[in-house]
Amino acid sequence: MSTIKDLNLAPSGERKIRWVEAHMPVLRDIGSDFAREKPFSGLKIALSVHLEAKTAYLCRVLEMGGAEMHVTGSNPLSTQDDVAAALAAKGMDVHAVYGCTDEEYQAHLRNVLSVGPNIIIDDGGDLVDLIHLLGGKCADLGEHLIGGCEETTTGIHRLRIMDRAGTLRFPMIMVNDADCKHLFDNRYGTGQSVWDGIMRTTNLVVAGKYVVVAGYGWGGKGVALRAKGLGAKVIVTEVDPIRALEAVMDGYEVMPMMDAAAIGDIFVSVTGCKDVITLEHCERMKDGAIVSNAGHFNVEIDMEALDRCADEIYEARHNIDAYRLPNGKTIYVIAQGRLVNLAAGDGHPAEIMDMSFAVQAMSAEYLVRTRGQLRPGVVSVPAEIDDNIARRKLKAMGVSIDSLSCSQKEYLNG
Repeated sequence: MSTIKDLNLAPSGERKIRWVEAHMPVLRDIGSDFAREKPFSGLKIALSVHLEAKTAYLCRVLEMGGAEMHVTGSNPLSTQDDVAAALAAKGMDVHAVYGCTDEEYQAHLRNVLSVGPNIIIDDGGDLVDLIHLLGGKCADLGEHLIGGCEETTTGIHRLRIMDRAGTLRFPMIMVNDADCKHLFDNRYGTGQSVWDGIMRTTNLVVAGKYVVVAGYGWGGKGVALRAKGLGAKVIVTEVDPIRALEAVMDGYEVMPMMDAAAIGDIFVSVTGCKDVITLEHCERMKDGAIVSNAGHFNVEIDMEALDRCADEIYEARHNIDAYRLPNGKTIYVIAQGRLVNLAAGDGHPAEIMDMSFAVQAMSAEYLVRTRGQLRPGVVSVPAEIDDNIARRKLKAMGVSIDSLSCSQKEYLNG
């Protein structure tokens, strides 16, 4: 039995799903293939991804392929209750409620694993981590699990640590590292959706402000690029000298966070690491500075220290908490320091997630096709999947490209 807030919310969620379906032509095309071929017939898929409309459509595409879907979210503040209700109303097993406690969140994860899934689709690594903690307590898990797919940078980081330690017990495909995922989702998706969330939540102008972007990976590049386009003066903080040099060459100021803290008006952390913005940084910030996080977990801002040291904490606006510090300054934190583009917005645009979730769907199908052939550990997305998705996307956009002639192929192949 599903665990959702209110089944009566389903009509609203259904409208959202239909909207994104109309703007996800690649996934729609794959869904048609799956409906005909039924690659997941007789298989159970446990999915833990931010539960909003694009994710819901991915679930339905996998279901078209014959999968029995068991679905939960990957962040307590990113679930959209009407979308969860829409899936449950059509008979899908869903365990997700917006604003659930950490204990409830863990229970939802356990619920989708308790069915003994054949494939897992993870976003951040919580399912994989719980599988290894539970071991044989998950019904028939070891016997039936084929493998899984990981959506995001943070999850890949966790998987690589397990792989190096030799503790990852089944193959996990690194969806995030596919070109059709990270080159578009992490850069253009994060760049737009972060500012959608910040601007919708604050209702403040970005132009003319100093924006501090912590981290210059693909996500940070997108956030900085969009901030610049909105008229902000952008400062980048980094620990990697290559990325820092790249940011300088891209025209941004680069400096340590302690220096940037005194200058910035809006802060966005995009690192995947902990304690990127600390209490000491916050104490140096301007009165009224706005702090947000675009990394997967809410560890990039030291919220525990802020909670402990603030003289007063109050809700300044929906999804914005004000922290009045002992030095008299007030710092505003969006969405409790959780993933700002989902906890305070609708996530990446549908056209971007069209490619990301196409990689998920085709990678899951690849797991089934190669069952028993992949070693336990991290597995790269095959190049032919990237190529297939890129070609489908270009076709949907009405874009044609050249092809190599036979002589050109011979020349390139030596």
